[in-house]
Amino acid sequence: MPTELRIVKVEAIDRESPAVYTIRYRDSTSSLPGQFVMVWVPGVNEIPMSLSYIGEMKGFTFRPLGAATKALSSMKAGEKIGVRGAYGNSFIINDGEVLCVGGGTGIASIITAIEALGRRAEVVIGARNAEELFFEKRIEEAGARLHICTDDGSRGHMGFVTDIVSKLLEKGRFREMIACGPEGMLYRLAMMAHSMGIHAQLSVERHMKCGIGICDACALDGRLVCRDGPIFDAETLLSTSDFGKFRLSPDGRKSRI
Repeated sequence: MPTELRIVKVEAIDRESPAVYTIRYRDSTSSLPGQFVMVWVPGVNEIPMSLSYIGEMKGFTFRPLGAATKALSSMKAGEKIGVRGAYGNSFIINDGEVLCVGGGTGIASIITAIEALGRRAEVVIGARNAEELFFEKRIEEAGARLHICTDDGSRGHMGFVTDIVSKLLEKGRFREMIACGPEGMLYRLAMMAHSMGIHAQLSVERHMKCGIGICDACALDGRLVCRDGPIFDAETLLSTSDFGKFRLSPDGRKSRI
């Protein structure tokens, strides 16, 4: 687990949708599906980013929200950023068919697992509208079967990803689920998996400052998402009192999700 800061050059910045970007950079450090890096934006801040590409030409995908991600979205090829990691655990790629679920930008955290699974993956992705969908081509090129949901019905099923997941699980083909997205969605998926006896690997997002288990900003009922996660099984998450209900705010106060 490399902890030193490495200065890398932005090789490309791709517009995945009107509001989602991917930054690509060269880095030979090893990484696995589901891991994240700490990205230093010079003069702004350091933030965690899930790796959406894990080869030598790595990448992370994001929606500009805070100061750091807005600065990243304005970068040009040739500019420099710093990276630490990869950190955290990774998705375990088991045998058999796997149901993969990505809500919003959560698909960026599971896309490399989908590519590792290939034809054994059935994928459900959701977004507010058709314009906000991305990585469909990568999913199809991996050979996975794809289902699309949008809140407004502008593409695919009108409604939530959990609507389609429920129907797919009823067929009884899956013993494994991989997912990332809004925590409310993950909570519902965890409950589904628990009730049907399916093993679920869920990638959880929490506010992070250090990425190496020192600051406690990402605490989840005594566990640290950066060190013990970000991937947890559904049973572990459902045994906590915070999952799906509370998180720590940037100033350390517990706030409702």
